[in-house]
Amino acid sequence: MLTPYLPYPLLSGGQIRTWNLLKNLAGKHEITLFSFIRDKAEEQYKSELLKYCQDVKIIQRRKAWDWRNIGLAGLTPYPFLVSIYLSLSLRKLIIQELAEKKYDLIHAETFYVMPNLPKTNLPILLVEQTIEYLVYENFVRNFKLWPLKFLLYFDVFKIKFWEKYYWRQAARLATMSLEDKNIVESNIRNIKVDIVANGVDVDFFNKTISKRPTRPTVLFVGNFKWLPNKDAAKFLAEEIWPLIKKKVPRAKLWIVGKNPTKEIKKLSGIDVQIDEGVEDIRSAFGHASVLLAPIRNGRGTKYKVLEAMATGLPVVTTELGVEGIEAKDGSEVLVAKNAEALAAKTIILLKSASIGSKIAKKAKKLVNRRYNWEIISSHLDRIYQELGKNPG
Repeated sequence: MLTPYLPYPLLSGGQIRTWNLLKNLAGKHEITLFSFIRDKAEEQYKSELLKYCQDVKIIQRRKAWDWRNIGLAGLTPYPFLVSIYLSLSLRKLIIQELAEKKYDLIHAETFYVMPNLPKTNLPILLVEQTIEYLVYENFVRNFKLWPLKFLLYFDVFKIKFWEKYYWRQAARLATMSLEDKNIVESNIRNIKVDIVANGVDVDFFNKTISKRPTRPTVLFVGNFKWLPNKDAAKFLAEEIWPLIKKKVPRAKLWIVGKNPTKEIKKLSGIDVQIDEGVEDIRSAFGHASVLLAPIRNGRGTKYKVLEAMATGLPVVTTELGVEGIEAKDGSEVLVAKNAEALAAKTIILLKSASIGSKIAKKAKKLVNRRYNWEIISSHLDRIYQELGKNPG
C-alpha cells in the first residue's frame, strides 16, 4: 500500500481512513506500507503502524514550496500536486521490494503517488478519496489574483490530464461515493469502479459523553490544510453566521480544527471561537448543539458529518456535505443549498431540541448499521481477493 501521508496520528480524514482499514485488514492480509512523511518527528509513529503492517517504509517528502517542486511543475508535464510527491528514493525502494518479495497487488491511495510506481504486471488498485481536479478547478475559479489565474488554470489542466491517465493505468478503481464513481465511469470506459465508502469507529464514538450546552452552540470541524474546509469555515462565519445571530442572539459559533491559517484565525470574534487545541474530538461533538457543515467544494464522504452522526449530534449540511452517505433530508440530516436556507435549518435545531433529537437518533442508527469500519473493510477485502487471484 502506497499513501501520501503516514496514517498515524489521526489528524486528517485520510489518516483516519487508512488507519482503520489497515487495522481491520491486518488479520486477513500481509501489507507492506510505503508512506511519505513531512517531518522527521513522524518516524516515532512507525511502531504504531507495525501493529497492523508486515513492514513500514517511510520517505521524507520535500516541503511543498521547495524549488525542486516548482521547477518540476514548470519544466515537466507534471502538475505541482504530482511534483511534490515525485521521489526517486521511493521508486528505488519499491523496485527493490518487488524484486525481493512476492506480492499479489498494489494499493495506491490517490493518483498523485502513482508516478513513483515502476512498470509492473501486478494489478494496481487506485483509490480516489476525492476527485482532485474538481477540487482545484473550483479553487481557481474563485481565485482573486488575475495575474496568477492563468497559470493556476494551466496547472489544473495538467492535474485533470494525469488523474485521468492514472485511472486508465489501474486494474481497478475505488471511490468514496456513487457520485464520484459516476464521474470516473463517464470519463473512462471498460474499468471496474467500486465504492469503498468512508466510515466511523462506532465503538469509539459511542462512548461520547454528551452534555448539551445551555448556550446554543453551532459547531464546525475540519483540518484547515484542506482547501474545502477553509472555504466552508469562511462561508459559515461571513455569510451564514450573521443570519443565525439575528434570530438566535445568544448563539455561539465554535470552529474546531488543526492548522488554522491566519485567515481562519481572523474569523474569531465575541461570539466566534477558533479552537485548535481539542485533543479528543468527541468532547466538541458532545458539547455542541448542532454541527453545521456548509461544504461547497471537495468530493467524497465527509468525516465530520459521519462522526457527528455517530455521536448523536444533529447535522445541517449541503448536498455535497452528505455525498456518499445514505442520509435523507429531514430524516437523518437537514440539507440546504444556500446561506439563507442553511441558516434557517440551523435555527430550527437551535430552537427545538426535540426535532434535533429525533434526527440525531435516526442518524446514529444509520451510521451503526452502514458506516462502521468492519463492514467497509470487508468490501475492500473482497476487492483484494478478486484482484489477487491473478497477480503478475
